[in-house]
Amino acid sequence: MENTLRRPLPQKTIGLLGGMSNQATMEYYRLLNAGLNARYGGWDNGEIVIVSANFGNIEYMVRNHAWELATEYLTEKLDALEGAGVDVIACVSNTMHRTLEPLMAGRATPFIHIADPTGEAIRRAGLTRIALLGTLPVMQSAELAARFRDRFGVEVMAPCAEDAIEVDRVIFDELVRRELRADSKAKYLEVLGRLREAGAQGVILGCSEIFLLLDQDDLPGFSVFDTTALHVDAIIKFVLSARG
Repeated sequence: MENTLRRPLPQKTIGLLGGMSNQATMEYYRLLNAGLNARYGGWDNGEIVIVSANFGNIEYMVRNHAWELATEYLTEKLDALEGAGVDVIACVSNTMHRTLEPLMAGRATPFIHIADPTGEAIRRAGLTRIALLGTLPVMQSAELAARFRDRFGVEVMAPCAEDAIEVDRVIFDELVRRELRADSKAKYLEVLGRLREAGAQGVILGCSEIFLLLDQDDLPGFSVFDTTALHVDAIIKFVLSARG
């Protein structure tokens, strides 16, 4: 197949805002290249520019609600991506979309919001009440809940306060370091059991590292929507639909 393609192969360049965390960034890079290679064949994969934030800065900003500082910091990263000539921008962090959504609204470069492919997948599945796991800012976000409700007709259900704190702790203390603990997995499954009893029809893995700990095989009969996989697929579709 590869011999029939024009060389250099015309492709749109993906701009990844990474480092949030490095684990998620590595997985995005791996999954994007694997997905594009599966479609192109041969030796072809993606053309990707990564601008990586220091996760220590991100952790401080999130934990201290320093959103104005985050805006300044991520503006510099977006400028670097656009300066590199990328054709589309995607961020590997659910949490930092809180800052990025208004920043990208004033830019010409297309931006693929991580929530939208997930919302579309839930709507296609015909579900309307979905549990949401993620960092505290994600689980507590009225803006994100409104986006799912208004665009996709989906009501998101966050864990109770005590459970939400534990879900957040596992992300920051373990998953961003790729520390995958059986007891933490069991705790997540307990949290989801309570949400399922409260009427949730499935779950959004609303942090781009959670899929390292949980997947659909762990929750038979309960739909799992992995934001990482769905986001990556949307980015690949953009590249393939806008060749040249």
